[in-house]
Amino acid sequence: MSTLNLKANIDGADDFYAELLAIHEGRSKAESDAINARLILLLANHIGDRAVLSDAMQKAAVSA
Repeated sequence: MSTLNLKANIDGADDFYAELLAIHEGRSKAESDAINARLILLLANHIGDRAVLSDAMQKAAVSA
């Protein structure tokens, strides 16, 4: 079982953030929400570890 990594871990984090914002440009709230949902599901599938995913969901809910 893996653990959730909460340390900075993305190469080119600023570029990633800019790319993430760019895919939402010119889209409606509903379209952006759908993109975010698909992205979450794609990344969750890539991670694959249910314990890590549950931990991430719990931490995200506390931050909301």
